[in-house]
Amino acid sequence: MRQTARPAPLALADGAIALAFAAAYVALLLATAGDLGYARDEGFYFFAASRYGAWFQALLEAPRAALDPGAIDAAWSVNHEHPGLIKSLFALSNLLLQKRLGLFAMEGTSYRFPAMVLSGAGVALVYLWGTQARDRIAGASAAALFAMMPRYFYHAHLACFDAPIVTVWAVCAYAYWRSLRDGGVLWPVLTGVAFGLALDTKHNSWFLPIVCVAHAIAMELTERIVAPPAAAEGPPREAAAAPAPPRGGRRALAALAAMATIGPLVFYALWPWIWRDMLPRLREYASFHLNHEYYNMEFLGRNHWTPPMPRAYAPVMTAATVPVVTLCLFAAGLCASARARLLYPFARAAARLAPAGGGRALAAARALAARLRPPARDPGGTALLWFLAIAAVYGAWLSPSTPIFGGTKHWMTAYPFVALFAGAAFSAAVRRARLGLLALARPRRGAGARADVAARAGGARGPALARAARGPLVPALLGAAVIAAPVAETLHAHPWALSSYTPLVGGAPGAATLGLNRTFWGYTTGAVVAYLNEHVPPRGTVYIHDTAGQAWDMLLRDGRLRKDIRGVGAVAGADFALYHHEKHMLGQAYQAWVAFGTTSPDHIAGLDGVPVILVYRNTMR
Repeated sequence: MRQTARPAPLALADGAIALAFAAAYVALLLATAGDLGYARDEGFYFFAASRYGAWFQALLEAPRAALDPGAIDAAWSVNHEHPGLIKSLFALSNLLLQKRLGLFAMEGTSYRFPAMVLSGAGVALVYLWGTQARDRIAGASAAALFAMMPRYFYHAHLACFDAPIVTVWAVCAYAYWRSLRDGGVLWPVLTGVAFGLALDTKHNSWFLPIVCVAHAIAMELTERIVAPPAAAEGPPREAAAAPAPPRGGRRALAALAAMATIGPLVFYALWPWIWRDMLPRLREYASFHLNHEYYNMEFLGRNHWTPPMPRAYAPVMTAATVPVVTLCLFAAGLCASARARLLYPFARAAARLAPAGGGRALAAARALAARLRPPARDPGGTALLWFLAIAAVYGAWLSPSTPIFGGTKHWMTAYPFVALFAGAAFSAAVRRARLGLLALARPRRGAGARADVAARAGGARGPALARAARGPLVPALLGAAVIAAPVAETLHAHPWALSSYTPLVGGAPGAATLGLNRTFWGYTTGAVVAYLNEHVPPRGTVYIHDTAGQAWDMLLRDGRLRKDIRGVGAVAGADFALYHHEKHMLGQAYQAWVAFGTTSPDHIAGLDGVPVILVYRNTMR
């Protein structure tokens, strides 16, 4: 895959296309939110955001009282195991867009809207980065493939942190990349600000310094390896002097210094909980996540609760949930980038290590290094940064002590970079297709009557083929072929995305047979509200099982559930019982059988014939 000498400059049209990607994605998320139930964690964040919102109102009305340490702690102690930035956005969206402007039909959507906007911004960023680093075709295909990942599409709807951290994480990596590519002061400062925002979004941000430091070291080593020997060693009279750091090294140091200084300041400024007793509270926050309790998760028919966790979980679940065409293009893009970027440095390193009278293998390495052309200069180390962003995130799951609850959401920060590699491969495929059409457009050379007939036929169709090769037809047709399956899978899976699996494992039925988790978080209650509204008697009770009480209350406030239907926390005495199928929760179904006198659910809902949520009716009443 040919690498450009310098990333393409950002044109005004690219900004407009990026905005169009973002707006279209947010519009799609809004259009599909109405039948998506609320996840357990959303319920907790609704409550926290309401407390933060009350504090923001107090800050406007009585600033001195609101800034009293007791008032701050009363509001911000709620859900303080997670930073406050995204919940603050939920609160402000609800206060301004819903309570003041009344923009949304459902109150829950007002809390979800900031995460939707950030998800749209993430799609736009993937387009911009792919366009600047490769070309517009690479950027557009990467953005589309990223947007149409079924699991990411689900999380992009939610009033949670998982989709927002994907965007903010990528923004920080992009600003770091621009710092290396463009230099100056602006981009290192933006890198520090973005890192602070990431710190105040979710603890996934802790991987960013690892990626950036590893990238800076690798870039420094690569520059020294590929530099000519004279330039690398310097003249003898300067050997004793410390060599000046390469320009790329200075740029990386500037970005890293901004992350180390500006980042913590932004983090501190935006999280009132740590304004007092900062160090003890930060230790508590870090300890909560470094020593997180383990939750149950089914994998290949076995329920995993405590370590050792299966090391194959992350790669298997990625292969089972990311569309196959996206994974194939990612693999092609990664291999092509490795070939283009690693072969020459390895050959140079081998040539330098080879003694003057070395063996044949080392002599061959010296000859190979002499024949190879160095790759086009890439001051941002683009492919290396993309690879490290993926490797660092997935590397955490090599440890058997890493919890696997939450499924794919914990490594979604790698997905923009998976899509960028895929987009680069798609762009290369388009170039190959265009070259093939241009070859067909040229008249054949040969002897005899058959060659004359072929030449006349080629001459007749040659201009049309040449126009097709240079126009938008090739990328449009190939793009439609590539994106069709991800779009179909993503839209078909909604609103059951956590039950969605790719054809690689047989879809949802095949995954159920393999013993892969069908659902968690209790969000599929939203899929049975029509049944409940129709069948629950006036002032009837429903055991809500895995649905959080605040999530159930939001369904009532939205008007999706009848106001008189009461959610209860026990099966005994309820009129109906929900059962969200998870392997470790089978006992909840057994309790319903005993309490209701039946083993047959009154209603079953799920994806492609796979039961996901079952509703039991109390036959004893």
